[in-house]
Amino acid sequence: MNEITKVRQELETGTAAPFDVYEVRKDFPILSRTVYGKPLVYLDSAASAQKPRQVIDTMVSCMTEEYSNVHRGLHWLSATATTRFETARKTVQRFINAREDREIIFTRSATEAINLVAASWGRTNLREGDEIIVSQMEHHANIVPWQMLRTEKGIVLKVVPIDESGTLLMDEYEKLLGPKTKLVAISHMSNALGTINPVKDIVRLAHEKGVPVLLDGCQGVTHLGTDVQDLDVDFYVFSGHKLYGPTGVGVLYGKAEILEGMPPYQGGGDMIARVTFEETTFKGLPHRFEAGTPAIVEVIGLGAALDYLMGLGLDRIAAHEHDVLTYATELLSEIPGIRIYGTSPHKASILSFTLDGAHPHDVGTIIDRAGVAVRAGHHCAQPLMDFYNVAATARASFGLYNTREEAEALASALRRVKEIFG
Repeated sequence: MNEITKVRQELETGTAAPFDVYEVRKDFPILSRTVYGKPLVYLDSAASAQKPRQVIDTMVSCMTEEYSNVHRGLHWLSATATTRFETARKTVQRFINAREDREIIFTRSATEAINLVAASWGRTNLREGDEIIVSQMEHHANIVPWQMLRTEKGIVLKVVPIDESGTLLMDEYEKLLGPKTKLVAISHMSNALGTINPVKDIVRLAHEKGVPVLLDGCQGVTHLGTDVQDLDVDFYVFSGHKLYGPTGVGVLYGKAEILEGMPPYQGGGDMIARVTFEETTFKGLPHRFEAGTPAIVEVIGLGAALDYLMGLGLDRIAAHEHDVLTYATELLSEIPGIRIYGTSPHKASILSFTLDGAHPHDVGTIIDRAGVAVRAGHHCAQPLMDFYNVAATARASFGLYNTREEAEALASALRRVKEIFG
């Protein structure tokens, strides 16, 4: 029995203290506001999560009391800022259980982290005819960089199909692994369906063929927790803003032995050991991949967000989110004309749907007037939309602060849409 299942059973049987979502909501100032005179029901955390006061206060404190550039200064402010910045790196290391903090590279986003791997590792290691395996449910950020590399290097993209439930077809994945496979790049959890992929098996099968694996962890690390050593994954990427932290900061985890063999992604200050007009020598990890002044306040804010999550307990958060998702799915399934996309038995936090006769954009606009915020569109997953033969879906995504009452508000608003469109 895994820890999340154990916590769910404890909550159901009353043998554990419940996750008090109403106390947690008090940490998020924005959740107390109204929209069009209605209480805000924020169901768009998969796009970007709201920020707790602990993160906000940390970032304000950093800017008003201890701000300075990092790594270069000898004065007190610079030393203090550097300590806080590097402490955040250690916090990330602890959050995903990396072996060393030098395996944590700060980027602007998960998108930049994937582009870093494509530009540095990809250009160094891939040749014409080499194959990269992706899946049918990938976010554009885990498709387009590889397509750009395909144009440059002549590599080949292979796509693992899914079934109607949104479940990855592992038999087909195994068939695609071959002598020309040089990298597997797959989502830990789908941002459009909520499907949780069997990433440990994906990594194991790839490694049996000597193939490294990159996991897009933007959703997975937020809702499932991640142990990169247990997964034995080679690269893992995620964004700060989906983890209740700020925008403008992302993370690339890479095994040190792989990162050490990669050339710098960008050139500039802070990543160099010495520069002359004849040559430049570079620093070691992690700084060789962090050219220029970093997002200092944002990195420190991310550290605060991770401390906040670990304080609440990732397993208890996951159990609470599972309860809200299950309840919302039951409510929406009772509404005539609703079709839910992503019905894999292994999923989390995402509820994508269409309503007969109503465009998803109309659905999103109408329920917004009831204070309910969802996302409508292709969710940066157009190949997945093509698979389902739809242009878009509406997507409700649940975070640690959402409640059963908010699931009921979503269902009520959708019944109103149903009345309008018949």
